Amino acid sequence: MPFWIWLVVIGIVISAYMTIRTNREEKELELKEAEQEGNIYLERMIEEKEKRKQVSSEG
Repeated sequence: MPFWIWLVVIGIVISAYMTIRTNREEKELELKEAEQEGNIYLERMIEEKEKRKQVSSEG
């Protein structure tokens, strides 16, 4: 086979590898972001609950 065909095949393999690697990294990043947002949401819920307890105990 000609040399350029090997170069094309190697390029396709490298491109596929990079695509898979990037996809995994993006999924991990999205998971971390979702977890952080969930933690922030839970903290806000706890704070709101505490505020409501204070208001109800004062009233």
